[in-house]
Amino acid sequence: MDYFLNLNPIIQTLYATIFTFLVTALGASLVFFFKKVNKNILDAMLGISAGVMIAASFFSLLNPAVSMSENLNMNVWLVLFIGFTLGGILLYVTGIIFDRLLIKNKQSTSLKRSIMLVLSITIHNIPEGMAVGVAFASTMYNIEGATTYAAIMLALGIGIQNFPEGSAISLPLRREGTSRFKSFFYGSLSGIVEIISGIIGALLVLKIRILLPYLLSFAAGAMIYVVIEELIPESQSNEKKDLMALFTLIGFSIMMILDVALS
Repeated sequence: MDYFLNLNPIIQTLYATIFTFLVTALGASLVFFFKKVNKNILDAMLGISAGVMIAASFFSLLNPAVSMSENLNMNVWLVLFIGFTLGGILLYVTGIIFDRLLIKNKQSTSLKRSIMLVLSITIHNIPEGMAVGVAFASTMYNIEGATTYAAIMLALGIGIQNFPEGSAISLPLRREGTSRFKSFFYGSLSGIVEIISGIIGALLVLKIRILLPYLLSFAAGAMIYVVIEELIPESQSNEKKDLMALFTLIGFSIMMILDVALS
């Protein structure tokens, strides 16, 4: 752990996003063993991830954005509003574009359907990867709430929810008749973008300091959008929705305790 803590934030981001990618690949690898995975397990994982990401959005992203904005004598509420709103709007717009492409290609071949399925997961993996990069790079400025441990927990939370995402691509493709290897490949492919966007996010923070409050709040807005639009609705589709809600609270509590205790 000491070795990792002493690394450059760019390298830390690289390792962390490789981890999230590998978890995606691990989820996709279920296609080699199962045709279907227990829904209760997947929904519980999504619930925990939702809680972790909600807590991380405040404690690891928005709270440091407030401190950074104050240190730079910026208008705090305006910076947070612009960044947070743009993060959600970006995913909203990309979602609309994806839906239109999906309708346009509804008669497409199996390969095209596979590509569209991968794109649907990849779209929201971009801000998740960027959030990891921003979280690690922000530790260079010694602002309140921005710690390496918090960034690690954020990457862990994103990695957890990447596991069912990988299987959410590979298993349906397998049922559709795609080979096991291709199903695994497409499922894993969606996680690669997190490595790229993570490095870009970290570089932007390190090169242009004034962007940090905007990027932190932007990442928070994007993550909250993902939680509201995908993770919570999916976990609440479970028959035991009350239990799934508890898993979300557990995820939030774990992230909150670790973030506050290690900050």
